[in-house]
Amino acid sequence: MDYTNQMKSTITAWGADLVGIADVAALAGIKTNPVDLLAPFTRAVSIAVQLPVSVFEMISDQPTPVYAAICPTVNRLLDEIAFKTSRKLQIDGYLSQPIPASQTLDRENWYAAISHKAVARLAGLGWQGKNLLLITPKYGSRVRLVTVLTNAPLECDGPVKNRCGQCHNCQEACPVGAIKGVSTESHYQSRNEALHFRRCVEKLTGEFAKMPDIGVPICGICIKVCPFGRKIKHNKSINHT
Repeated sequence: MDYTNQMKSTITAWGADLVGIADVAALAGIKTNPVDLLAPFTRAVSIAVQLPVSVFEMISDQPTPVYAAICPTVNRLLDEIAFKTSRKLQIDGYLSQPIPASQTLDRENWYAAISHKAVARLAGLGWQGKNLLLITPKYGSRVRLVTVLTNAPLECDGPVKNRCGQCHNCQEACPVGAIKGVSTESHYQSRNEALHFRRCVEKLTGEFAKMPDIGVPICGICIKVCPFGRKIKHNKSINHT
């Protein structure tokens, strides 16, 4: 087995549901903190873990305490997988840097060290949906992401085709009308091309995060209504209510 497939198999065995490799050169110009974060690296490993489908089916017009509790659990799992991946790459003789799964460094503009969604798109895990989230063919947006930077000679995956088509479920379900319903073949040039971004932020931080037993800026409504990922065992669709 070649090194790339060996690493992917190992990462999957540690609990990942999806693993892809992006060429760091394709990330040129992306916002990072620090600005030279990508300089020593040539590859970015994107890792996704699926959240339970039923968690989102419990959401109606606001996030639930269960969803709020599960998110940090998944983030911890992702950080552990990323740490193990970074350590394995280092043992094999390569530079590596895990980027935390959920760490906001700029709370005014809501930026992390790097966009895990952008890395995941270039690593072929999915496409950028009208809700600005990564949509994977198998799990929809019901995933969380983490990134490991490295200079290991891993074979790159490529972006996949946007499959949102004429669907506007997320736009119609957004409680503040933040989603503009604009599609893109590859990616949006800015958040505001796809969203009224401040509307989304204000709803999450000003209302949802202050709800009892929530405490964090999450929503989940646009994730729930996306047709991708609304499947359970034996490929049976969940009944919509």
